[in-house]
Amino acid sequence: MVKSLMIQGTSSGAGKTILVTALCRIFSDLGYTVSPFKSQNMSNFSYIEKNFEISRAQAIQAVAARTDITPDQNPILLKPLGNYRSSIFVNGKFFKKMHASDYYENFALKTGLKTAMSSFNKLSESHEIIFLEGAGSPAEINLQKFDITNMKIAQKTKSPVLLVTDIERGGAFASIVGTMELIEKKYQKLVEGFIINKFRGDIEILKPGYRKLKQKTGLPVFGTIPMTDFTIPDEDSIGNSPKKLNWNSSNLKKLDSEINKISKVVKSSLNIRQVEKLLK
Repeated sequence: MVKSLMIQGTSSGAGKTILVTALCRIFSDLGYTVSPFKSQNMSNFSYIEKNFEISRAQAIQAVAARTDITPDQNPILLKPLGNYRSSIFVNGKFFKKMHASDYYENFALKTGLKTAMSSFNKLSESHEIIFLEGAGSPAEINLQKFDITNMKIAQKTKSPVLLVTDIERGGAFASIVGTMELIEKKYQKLVEGFIINKFRGDIEILKPGYRKLKQKTGLPVFGTIPMTDFTIPDEDSIGNSPKKLNWNSSNLKKLDSEINKISKVVKSSLNIRQVEKLLK
């Protein structure tokens, strides 16, 4: 039976994508067969094969996991066109152009959710571990009903959740507590703990904050990841300027080196044994 873990964030740009990338490489190094999975991604940066197209982020995560890149790793891709419209790709193929209201009301909870679960189940047949990536924040109260990338998927796949936050932006502790407060109560029990990302300085100064978090939420901090420079292309335009990626052997070698670099940082910063215990 497949083991799975979902990484969600308190906001876009919190570090979900890179954290999943690192975890894919860490657990591949431990000898597991691993795959990434993001049910729905919104990005204009894609990986294009002869017969399918998915988000570039999931393709990079598949490289990190040392597994084949397949449409099941990102079964729904939204490529924004502006004015609340997107080109929708389903199972790697262009489906149609849709307005956001049409997508949420007529697609997400019907075709979207069914497609996502079918892809997850296919990946489950050939992998021991699946690392799922959420999108944005699970606490977007205006979108929670239609959200098929965060808590609904975590619940349906029986995946425990780790919540990552970007402390570089400020307000990290408040964003964690606020997120836990705003997600539906039936989903709060899925969250097992927190990860502090992009920290600069002496970790000792954070420990009072960790204790306060534990008092407020009853949950531990699994680790604090230091601010780290790397050249893995961003998922989208949030954060640093996205870099183009040509999928030739030279660039793949450089990419592999950068994946190893960030995975070493994450491995030394997280309690990997504690993470492994979540993979039931």
